[in-house]
Order: sequence, then C-alpha cells, then structure tokens
Amino acid sequence: MAERISEDLLAAAEAVLMIIEEPVSALELAQVLEIPEHQVITVLDALRLDIDGISEGSRRRGYELREIAGGYRYYSRADYAEQVSAFVLGGATTRLSQAALETLAVIAYRQPVARSQVAAIRGVNVDGVVRTLVHRGLVDTAGTDPLTGATLYVTTADLLERLGINSVQELPQLSPHLPGIEAAGELGPES
Repeated sequence: MAERISEDLLAAAEAVLMIIEEPVSALELAQVLEIPEHQVITVLDALRLDIDGISEGSRRRGYELREIAGGYRYYSRADYAEQVSAFVLGGATTRLSQAALETLAVIAYRQPVARSQVAAIRGVNVDGVVRTLVHRGLVDTAGTDPLTGATLYVTTADLLERLGINSVQELPQLSPHLPGIEAAGELGPES
C-alpha cells in the first residue's frame, strides 16, 4: 500500500521549490524537511502527479516539476513558452550568435579546454566569444593547464539547466553526424 503523505509535508516541499533559484537535490530537501531522503522522493512523486493532473481531483498546471542538473525545480511548461517569453522579455529575445553557439559546443564536448584549443578547432579568435559566454554564466574557468599555464574552461550547471539535462554525458553523440570511413576516399588521395 502506498505511503500516505501529510498535506503539511507536501506544502512545505512546495514552498521550498517555489523559492529556489537553482535545482535542489533530494538530500538537501531531506535535510530542510527533516525527513529521510527516500521519503523526499515519495513527496516529489506525489507533487509531480498532482501538478501533472494525474492525481484524483487535480488539474494539469502551467508549470512542472523537473529533475535537472542533479536536483529538482519548478519550470514553466514548454507548451506555454510563447506566453512566458512575451511576458518576461516583452517580445525581445537575446540569442547566442552562431559563433557563440559553436564555441559553446566545442567547450561542452572538449572540457576542460583552453581558449587556444577552442580557437584552433574553430579556426578563429574566440577571446570575445568566451568572455561573453563567461559573462552569461554558461562557461566558467576551471584552473589552468599544468603544461601551458593556460586557463581552462568548462560549462556550468546553468547551461545544463537551460539545456534540460543532468550532465554533459547526456549531450547528443557527435559520431552519427560525422562522415563514415567510406567518405574518406572522397576526401582525396593519401599524401
């Protein structure tokens, strides 16, 4: 038989989830709610069923509870992205340039990586683009290369959250998008 969860405990979990700015782990919630971690999972499942309109007497809400970047957080549903964007941005959007997206992809797949390595892969200077990505909180420094002393860059938890993934291991594999061995002959004769 399913464990009965008190309304007070559900409300306390909701209150915490409403005010957090970053995903909160089940362990952190367990500490705040003063209950075992396994019970937090039960509480989160109950909240999700209620929010998704699956529980008896509930309705589907305009927000959802997601497990993202190693924690849990409320997000507006993708179904209402247009309305949320119109409200938050007033119709104006700030998107990353193609150069920023390419640089971000190189950092995400090769991290930790030095700016010079990113520039070598892209074939252009990336100093300004990397500064922009750091300023936007999508990329951060992660020490220095022991051989060269160059600053190393990695992606941030904020990027994972925006992508809706828990780790960079969930990024799509590049290999399906690369030419196969049969395409090697099309590149020209060996030198």
